[in-house]
Amino acid sequence: MSYPEVLAEPGSRVLMLGNVAIARAALEYGIGFASAYPGTPSTEIVEALAYASRRLGAPYVEWSVNEKVAFEAAYGAAASGVPALTAMKHVGLNVAADPFFSSSYTGVEAPLVVVSADDPWMWSSQNEQDNRWYGLHAYVPVVEPAGAQEAREAALEAFRLSERFKHPVLLRTTTRVSHTRVPVRVGEIDVARLRRRGRFVKDVRRWTLVPVHARERRRLLVEKWQRIEEELNKFPLNAVEGDRGARLAVVAVGLGYRYVREAVEELGVEAVIVKLSASVPLPRRLVADALSSADRVLVVEEGDPVVETLVKALVAEEGLRVRVEGKTTGLLPRYGELTPDSVARALAAVAGVEPPRREPAGRVELEIPPRPPVLCPGCPYRGAFLALRRAVSRAGVPEPVYSGDIGCYSLGLLPPFHVQDTVVEMGGSIGMANGMAHVVEGQTVVSLIGDSTFFHAGLPSLLNAVYNNAPQLVIVLDNHTTAMTGHQPHPGVGVTAMGVEYRRVEPEEAARGLGVDYVDVADAYDLRDVEDKVVRALRYVVERRRPAVLVVKGACMLVAQAAARREGVRPPRYRVDRGRCRACGACYRALACPAIRRDEATGKAVVDQLLCTGCGVCAQVCPYGAIRPESEPDERWWTILRTARPG
Repeated sequence: MSYPEVLAEPGSRVLMLGNVAIARAALEYGIGFASAYPGTPSTEIVEALAYASRRLGAPYVEWSVNEKVAFEAAYGAAASGVPALTAMKHVGLNVAADPFFSSSYTGVEAPLVVVSADDPWMWSSQNEQDNRWYGLHAYVPVVEPAGAQEAREAALEAFRLSERFKHPVLLRTTTRVSHTRVPVRVGEIDVARLRRRGRFVKDVRRWTLVPVHARERRRLLVEKWQRIEEELNKFPLNAVEGDRGARLAVVAVGLGYRYVREAVEELGVEAVIVKLSASVPLPRRLVADALSSADRVLVVEEGDPVVETLVKALVAEEGLRVRVEGKTTGLLPRYGELTPDSVARALAAVAGVEPPRREPAGRVELEIPPRPPVLCPGCPYRGAFLALRRAVSRAGVPEPVYSGDIGCYSLGLLPPFHVQDTVVEMGGSIGMANGMAHVVEGQTVVSLIGDSTFFHAGLPSLLNAVYNNAPQLVIVLDNHTTAMTGHQPHPGVGVTAMGVEYRRVEPEEAARGLGVDYVDVADAYDLRDVEDKVVRALRYVVERRRPAVLVVKGACMLVAQAAARREGVRPPRYRVDRGRCRACGACYRALACPAIRRDEATGKAVVDQLLCTGCGVCAQVCPYGAIRPESEPDERWWTILRTARPG
């Protein structure tokens, strides 16, 4: 991906995503190390840093194999005196939690900022999760910008706070902050600072958390936490606005501040606003002073009632006679995102005024057609899923249970394929199948996992399957990229985040290295090949009661098309011979390709030339030979279709 705005001239005002503003702040501060595993809505931070690194020659940037590894790498850099950033989506911090907790005990020598991009209402995630709880639990302070406009400044302040206390800092964003594009004024980038090297200073009592050392570090941690709390009373982005003598107070946290400002002006209420961009630990003195004259307090925050809970405890401890309201009292929802309307209604209820009445500007009688998620035309998974269903019927094995995973292929749960019975977390396919394989009766366990997810979290589970002999068929869907988050490289691609070509690790090599006896490879764009090899692998699992791995390879169609354009190769386009078509529906029902539709008058298939990508799978599906390319395809296309990788 290209992010020229991250290198905009100092002093200029540039339109950029909140995530790119965070990347720019990291460059301006002078980090020497950045790491991440891609995950929406965090991905663009390290993508932008990688773009900058390829042009400046610094800082060092990597896509790590998972979030724990990414955190540990950045932690190691910061422990060695080099400022570092690591970024991940909210559920990624679950993966990195172990070292995250330990990092607060040891502290760091140079700043370490951990970006957690939370995803309220689960726009691209399997759960909602408020990672400010992690800050409280791990004794790591939390900074959260009040909108994308503040993302750059909040990131800079997070680095400064981390530097001041030699302590990791969690920079918590949400989807609306990460993916809103706003004008940002940028500062200087000192390339020499980005190239700084470090030196690890040995200190066994600090860096080795055996019990005798960890107990002393715990005592020091609690003392430091109290100093950090005091510091946040003076944090530059925390503020108190409005009439300090007002009977109504609003504690507005992060993005909630933007909505509160709008609501206060719209409703015309008098209120003191406590703006918190650093809320964990709660800046008690700042908040207590602001609430001293109030009798009602509304806490507005994205996610869980984290600050609301802390404010209630503060009110009780300080003996303040004030009622605290928000998510715990039902004025604001405990799920989904905040909206200007929900905040305005909550503020109106607390202030005892009429809620705003917004008349629609006009009514348009237009029914927007539904757009359910769907695999792209030409996606290698589509043919693989169809071949899998056919193979299960052919193999004569007991009813399959499809243990699924996180990625584009999660869409296999939809009709007509129905090949994802569980989707819970990264790597959960093989992991859950390990348990199922030992307990289900009259069923065959099949786990499906993508190549990037396989390297992220599938390897330990597969090793466990070998060690404990869990009879399951593991199908690795290898499309040579991390497709769902924007085609980032991974160990199977052989290209680093900075564009350096290096050793490529094939999933089948890894499986053999872990001790799997039955490993095979199939061509995702050859349905017969996939079907035959699934049949053989299934029979092996059922008869031998041992795990097997089948790697189904085929390039992501979007990557293949980009490669074809670069090489001047035109993919073929397919048409339906209406004389041969028997309206059986195999192409538009069983394959369900979005580029093929049913003619309402005749029931025959019609190929949409604007959507057809030239994969040729429909021609293999048609039992009557009715689907053919318009002209003889370029032989180079078939190679690209099977081998293309992101450059």
